[in-house]
Amino acid sequence: MHLVGSREELIQLRNECKAAFKAETKKILVCGGTGCVAGGSLDIYARLQEILKSKHVPVEVELAEEPHEDVVGMKKSGCHGFCEMGPLVRIEPQGWLYTKVKLDDCEEIISKTILNGEFIERLGYKQNGELYKKQEEIPFYKKQTRVVLESCGHINAGSLREYLAVEGYTALEKCLFEMTPEEIIKEVSDSNLRGRGGGGFLTGKKWASCAKQKETPKYIVCNGDEGDPGAFMDRSVMEGDPHRLIEGMIIAGLAIGSQRGYIYVRAEYPLAVERLKMAIAQAEEYGFLGDNILGTGKAFHIHINRGAGAFVCGEGSALTASIEGKRGMPRVKPPRTVEHGLFDKPTNLNNVETYANVPMIINKGAAWYKSMGPENSPGTKAFALTGKIKNTGLIEVPMGTTLREVIFDIGGGMREGTKFKAVQIGGPSGGCLTEKDLDIPLDFDSLKKVGAMIGSGGLVVMDDKTCMVEVARFFMNFTQNESCGKCVPCREGTKRMLEILTRITEGKGQDGDIELLEELADTISNTALCGLGKTAASPVVSTIKNFRKEYEAHIYEKRCPAGECAKLKRYVIDAEKCKGCSKCARNCPVKAIDGVVKSPFVINQDKCIKCGACASNCPFGAIRQEV
Repeated sequence: MHLVGSREELIQLRNECKAAFKAETKKILVCGGTGCVAGGSLDIYARLQEILKSKHVPVEVELAEEPHEDVVGMKKSGCHGFCEMGPLVRIEPQGWLYTKVKLDDCEEIISKTILNGEFIERLGYKQNGELYKKQEEIPFYKKQTRVVLESCGHINAGSLREYLAVEGYTALEKCLFEMTPEEIIKEVSDSNLRGRGGGGFLTGKKWASCAKQKETPKYIVCNGDEGDPGAFMDRSVMEGDPHRLIEGMIIAGLAIGSQRGYIYVRAEYPLAVERLKMAIAQAEEYGFLGDNILGTGKAFHIHINRGAGAFVCGEGSALTASIEGKRGMPRVKPPRTVEHGLFDKPTNLNNVETYANVPMIINKGAAWYKSMGPENSPGTKAFALTGKIKNTGLIEVPMGTTLREVIFDIGGGMREGTKFKAVQIGGPSGGCLTEKDLDIPLDFDSLKKVGAMIGSGGLVVMDDKTCMVEVARFFMNFTQNESCGKCVPCREGTKRMLEILTRITEGKGQDGDIELLEELADTISNTALCGLGKTAASPVVSTIKNFRKEYEAHIYEKRCPAGECAKLKRYVIDAEKCKGCSKCARNCPVKAIDGVVKSPFVINQDKCIKCGACASNCPFGAIRQEV
C-alpha cells in the first residue's frame, strides 16, 4: 500500500523517487505518443527490452522503490513532438535522439549505443548536410520553450513515481499546506494566464467568479474534446503527462471549493483515456485523490467522460449537457457556466493546456510566468504544426513568437519546390493568414486585430498548390456537419454557404456568389446561438478577404488557379511532344481521346472526367494540366 498520509511522508516519497530516478544513469525513452505508436514504436519498445534481457543487462520498466546502479531504464514516454521524424528514441544521459527508428535498428542501438556508448549516425537527424546528435540542438527543438510539454518525452508517461521525481505534485503540496484558496486564485490572476482553448478568457477571473458562487456542490470540468482538424496539443498532454493535468485540476478544486472533477475526452483518443485512467488510479492509490488528500481532510475525485466526437461539444454548455447524458446542444447565455453549469451548479471549465499551466505558476510564481511573452498574453502556447511544411509536429513557443519563426525556423519552411501561401490558424473557427501576416506576433490580441484567433492551437500550413476556395469549402463542410441544428442561422445558413462554395469549386459559380457569401457570413456571425455558429464563417470571410481573385477565377473564368478543383481541371495534349502512340487513348476510361496512330491525339473536353489517367500514362510527358 502506497497511501501518503502527511506532508512529511510525501517529501520522503519524493526524495526516494528522485534517488531512484537519478540512479538510472542510462535510459531509453521510446516515444509512446499516438503518432509514433501508429508507426510501430510499441513493437520497437518491446524488441529493445527483449534484446537487453537476452544480453543479461539489468532493466527497469517501472521506477524502482530502491535505487539500483548500472540499470537501464526502459521508458514508454509521451509525445516527443517531432512527429515528422517518428518513431523516435531518446538515449540518456547523452540526450541523443534517434529518428525514423525501425525494428531492424534495435540490435544495433543496444550493442553500439547502450553497451559501447557509440552514436549511430544514420539514425541521427540531418538538416542541410549537418548532423545533430542531441535533441535540444536540433533546430526544431532549439527555438522552442517547453513549459507545459517539458516532461513529455522525458519521463515514463504512465508513472506517478517518475512524475514525483521531476517535482510533480509540489504545487499541490504548496496549495494544501501553505496557501489559502484566495491566495491560489490571486497567484493565477496575477499571472494573467488566459484560457488556452479558444478566446483566451482570463483564468483567474473565471476561478474568482466561480469561487464567489454560494450554491454547492461546485464542479471542475476539463475540456479535452479538441475537435479542430489537425489539432493534437491536449491529446499529447493527456498521453504524455497526465498527472500534470490532474494536479492542475485538484488545485482548481481547492481554489473554488469543489470536490469533484470531470475530464471530457474524445472517444477517438483511446490512448489518452487509457493513460488518464491509469494516472487517476495511481493518484487514488497514493492519496493525491480521494476523501482525505495527503491527510488534510480535503477531498477531490475525478471522473472521465468520453464524448462521441461532436465538435459542438467543445462549447461549454453543450459539453456539460453531454456529461449529464443529454444531447450535446448549447443553451442561451447568460446564465454563464460559472453560475449554472454542470447539473445546474457552479462550474469552472478550462481546457487541458490551461490546467497544465497551473502547477508551474504556483511553483515559480506569477512574475516568472509573466516574464515570457507579452504582458496581456503571457506564458507559452502549444501548437500542432501540420500541412505542407517540412517539420510537422507538436511545438511550444512563448506567446508573441511570430508566424515566420514558427513556420520557417522551427518548421523548417516549405517542402521542396513549393512556396508559402497561407496558414489556417484556430481551426474551423479561426482565420486564414498570408505572407503579409508572417511577422504578426502569435498572441490573443494581435490575432484578433487581423480577424483570426489562436483557438486551441492548430496551424495548418498551405503552399501555392492549395486552392483557397476548396479550403473554405472543406472547413464549411466540417462545420455544417458538426452543427447541432438547434438554431436556424447555423443549421440553415452554413448549409446555404456550403452549397454556394461547392458550386463554385465545380465550375458552376454565378455572379453575386461572393457578395451572397459575405452577407450570409455576417448574418450567421451576428445571430447564431453559440461560438461554433458565430465563428463558422471565419474561414470563408478570411479567404475572400485575402484571395478574392481566386474566387473570381473560379466563378468568371471557370478555372482553379491552383489546379486543385477536380471539375475545373483541364488536360491538354502538346501536339509537338505527342508521338501518336495512342497509349493515352487506350487508358482513358471514358474514351475521351481521339486521334490516329503516329499523329497528335486530342482530348474531347466535353467527355473528359478529369481523372488524369492520360497524363500519368503518357511516356513522353506530352499531356499537361492547364491552370
